[in-house]
Amino acid sequence: MKDLLGKTLILFFHCFLSMYPVVAQDSTEIEEGLFRKFQNQKTLEERFEFFFNAPNRYLENSAYDWLDTVNVFLNNAQKQEDTTAVKRYKLMQSQVYYDIGDYDKSLAINKELYAKKESIDLGTRTILLNLMDENYSKLELYAEQIDIRKEKKELGITENIAFYDIYSNLGLHRKAMDDYFEHVKKTVDEKDYFAQAEFYNNVGTYLRLDKSTPTALNSYKKAKGFIDVFLNDVTKIKSDVDVREANLLSSKIRGNIGKCHLQLGEYEDAIPFLEQSIAEMNAYSKGLYSPDIIENRLAIAECYLQLGDLEKATDFLSDDIQPRKTENKIKKNRLLSFYYERTDDYKNAAFYLRKNIRINDSISINESELRKQQLATVMAEEKANTRSIMAAQKQALEEQRSEMIAQDERINLVFISLIFTLLGFAGLVYAYLKSIKNQRLIAEQKHIIENSLVEKDSLLKEIHHRVKNNLQMVSSLLSLQTKNTRSKAAIEALEEGKSRVKAMALIHQKLYQNDDLSVIEMQGYIESLINSVQSVYKKGGHNINITIDAEGVELDIDRAIPFGLILNELVSNSFKYAFPYNEENGKIYIHLRKMGDKEGFFEYSDNGVGLPEDTEERTNSSMGIRLMNRLANQLQTKLNIDKTAEGVRFWFNFK
Repeated sequence: MKDLLGKTLILFFHCFLSMYPVVAQDSTEIEEGLFRKFQNQKTLEERFEFFFNAPNRYLENSAYDWLDTVNVFLNNAQKQEDTTAVKRYKLMQSQVYYDIGDYDKSLAINKELYAKKESIDLGTRTILLNLMDENYSKLELYAEQIDIRKEKKELGITENIAFYDIYSNLGLHRKAMDDYFEHVKKTVDEKDYFAQAEFYNNVGTYLRLDKSTPTALNSYKKAKGFIDVFLNDVTKIKSDVDVREANLLSSKIRGNIGKCHLQLGEYEDAIPFLEQSIAEMNAYSKGLYSPDIIENRLAIAECYLQLGDLEKATDFLSDDIQPRKTENKIKKNRLLSFYYERTDDYKNAAFYLRKNIRINDSISINESELRKQQLATVMAEEKANTRSIMAAQKQALEEQRSEMIAQDERINLVFISLIFTLLGFAGLVYAYLKSIKNQRLIAEQKHIIENSLVEKDSLLKEIHHRVKNNLQMVSSLLSLQTKNTRSKAAIEALEEGKSRVKAMALIHQKLYQNDDLSVIEMQGYIESLINSVQSVYKKGGHNINITIDAEGVELDIDRAIPFGLILNELVSNSFKYAFPYNEENGKIYIHLRKMGDKEGFFEYSDNGVGLPEDTEERTNSSMGIRLMNRLANQLQTKLNIDKTAEGVRFWFNFK
């Protein structure tokens, strides 16, 4: 006994030196007095938040000290009839009962609060539901646990309903591991070393419980490597809570490695891991009921019994071990029976064997049928949950298909406008349409095969990006044709076509650059369009003062395309005709604003030479004016023209 005490003290001293920074952090918290700090919080909200966010609550004062203080606050709140305070103090009370392992009391308080859940805010309700989830798990009430997880999903607290931990508790460890690997592995970031360690530790536990000990040991070693990297990474800032959780996980992994060596019959190798695990857990989970410590102590006792060191075995089989899990009770009775048999005390050996027989008989009579019912319930819920997920995915795919069809229709409108503008390039446009159609079909098939909603935005951005690139190709072809054309009229027509193509390409560029693919921010679009038109008409427009007032206005693609083409025509006309003599005092004013939720107003004016007298007669022969009128019709409005004393003004209202 003395030798064991001495070794334990030496081991604890080495652990203290290796974890000095962490202990220093904890000592800082102790010096501040967490318990006293909790009592001195000024408001209920501060006290509630401090309680649930305080790491190592029980390092300085025991859980029972905290429980007494919470009860005092609770009694005062009840006397003052402060219902909000009563609910929050009862939730703290329930948490302390859970920490000390009294799950029945904790759950009873939970149920009392749950009956009044509609009057509890979401943050407090989240804590309540998470605590009920844990209590139902500890008490093996899995049907009720599933109901709580359903409610958490409905409230948006969790994304999905998990079943793998319940399957493990019901003894289906291999299925639990398969489900855990399938659902959790894809959510773990490769650079999140803590999450990686936690993942491989859980996988190892499922394998160990399934008696796949060598494979489990490999998983635990991976987990140990990841948690060591996390703790030793000085480049990452870690809070006290992060350090405590990491060290607690590290101690659990050590204990699990020791239990693997025990299962493999490597008793001398198992003991150091188990002893260090217990020392670390006592340091980082002080005041908390820990089934891991009990399992590790029973494992060490078995190691010493197998090695024939009965005196040390009794140190770990003392009466202060009070297992609450049935399998731990059975194991303790088995080890005590084995110990008394080795010491020739057959009376006590038979006594503990009879205790196990009674427990096993109770399990076979009462728990066997209950386990079957629970397993049937869980599997039925999993099937229902799977069907629900598949139905949701199917509906999402249908919505995605409808959206893609609608998007196709909008793209076809763009193509029609392009065909009317560029009849001379019909062959190129046909090839372009065919290419886009093939790309769209490939993208649609890819979405159906991968069954992924995440690809929707990427696909739409890719379409807009390719449309923009192809429109730029058309613009480049127009530029090449311009260089090979001597007719001034033809050159002007090609330049106009090029400007219109750029206006449409700019729409698609803005769309794929935006996070929101459904709308275009018009202030930036108009500025970019002005720059584009200026680049086409290099001889004019650079000295004109242009004012754009469209801040905060957004349009969808159905309105943005005709609007952009109209604006392109107006700006091009101003650059070409409005200022033939002097550009120094030239001004262009572009105004776009919302009028209510469903209407907008557009105004364009310049102070140039204005329109000629025979404007109305030219309307039917001018392609630009006819194009603007048709585009205005697409916007379900009419283009209005006002001849002012200086320049011209175009305006219209639109939906």
